[in-house]
Amino acid sequence: MSVIDDLAGELARLPGIGRKTALRLTFHLLKAPPEEAQRLARAILAVRERVRACSRCGNLSERETCSICESPRRDASTICVVEEASDITAIERTGEFRGTYHVLGGHLSPLDGVGPAELNIEGLLSRLGPAAGIREVVVATNPSVEGEATALYLHKLIAPLGVRVTRIARGLPVGGDLEYADGVTIAEALNARREM
Repeated sequence: MSVIDDLAGELARLPGIGRKTALRLTFHLLKAPPEEAQRLARAILAVRERVRACSRCGNLSERETCSICESPRRDASTICVVEEASDITAIERTGEFRGTYHVLGGHLSPLDGVGPAELNIEGLLSRLGPAAGIREVVVATNPSVEGEATALYLHKLIAPLGVRVTRIARGLPVGGDLEYADGVTIAEALNARREM
């Protein structure tokens, strides 16, 4: 196998990149000035070395805590629970949510061996203590079977703590991912959230 095939194979492993696109990118990099390929390689290494999960919410950050958690302009009494950090970007694009976030790191999926212990649920529960001042948890898991199961599980854990639990409204396609939804759809879903 050649180095061209090696690079195309690695690029094809990225989400949304098929074999043809991977080859196109590989040939683009071969035609580009060496500095362009070096900048790309440095950027990839820098992201891997410097980006980590926020110690409070699990969002991606270069610091110990992310800019959303540190912001005094955010409503710290409301937490929006998402499956992945990329979902935060999708919600933030709407400009409609002013609270903070909590990243689970996936959804419940017993068939794939993902149970509550594999998700960041304990971190969420630790943020909901009596002195925390949390009034609402918005569950914004994906509208899939697994996302719904995760939402119901969280509701059963959180509701007895006296915290209001809401779910983003329908409007997102079932089986879809927040990461790929348009801002208007996400904004409408957030504004029409309902009690669980």
